[in-house]
Amino acid sequence: MSLLNPFAAAKEDTKVSNELKDFLTDFSIEVMPRTSAKIESFTEILPKNTRVYIAHIEGVPIEEMVQTAKRISSEGFAVMPHFPARIIKNKNILEQWIKMYQDEAGVDQALLLAGGVVSPHGDFKNSMQLVETELFEKYNFKNLHFAGHPEGNKDIDYDGSTKNIDEALIWKQSYSERSDIDLAITTQFCFEADPVIQWANSLIENGINIPIHIGVAGPAKLQTLIKFSIACGVGPSLRVLQKRAKDIKKLLLPFEPNDFLETLALHKKTNPSFNITNIHFFPLGGINTNATWINNAKNN
Repeated sequence: MSLLNPFAAAKEDTKVSNELKDFLTDFSIEVMPRTSAKIESFTEILPKNTRVYIAHIEGVPIEEMVQTAKRISSEGFAVMPHFPARIIKNKNILEQWIKMYQDEAGVDQALLLAGGVVSPHGDFKNSMQLVETELFEKYNFKNLHFAGHPEGNKDIDYDGSTKNIDEALIWKQSYSERSDIDLAITTQFCFEADPVIQWANSLIENGINIPIHIGVAGPAKLQTLIKFSIACGVGPSLRVLQKRAKDIKKLLLPFEPNDFLETLALHKKTNPSFNITNIHFFPLGGINTNATWINNAKNN
């Protein structure tokens, strides 16, 4: 092992099952403007038509967001920008954003979320209020995705319950039944499969049949994943990383999502009606690293 590069050590076995290869079909990936600017060509690392989410970080000008969308769209990808409710001041600003994305990048899909800020900057505090403006219908959006929280979210339910999240899911189910727009739930990244399966099944039991795109952290250093997990409010499944951190041999290796995804893929194979339909990657270890892992897994 090189002392200068501990990651030069032999990697863990990355052979994947046929079930996981099937599960990787139609995956999506999330990027930020400043990290995507470092990618010379997305066509060299991702399959054409891959859905690319563009994360909107507070403080990034909308012009920079739109230019990123335009560039990625021009390379042949389906762009899905974030619309964080709490940083959009009012309906007029929301319409400006929609028009800019549509006129310059041909955007007709969006991820709607409350956003990471505690206090709203204007009229909106949740994603449902964005929908209620009816602007997405006005501009003929085809897909709307909502943020999902398999482990709860204390920014939404301060008391640690899931009361507000559950009520919001019922609203979104009702909206899906009266709207021609296709809906999905795109979740925060998690690390433990069994609780995710239980959560997904509980939605069906409660009458929520909106498809789920499960959030997955792409390969990254363990320390990086723990840092992002704490910052993003990842809940009980953080214990998977904490347990790994106690094993010095694994501590020196990049963490890869194989075990998590293999469990979900096998469950999906044996339960065809399973409501987790797609994988959404958060490339916390870098876009190139994540894309390389996907390509290796699909071609293994």
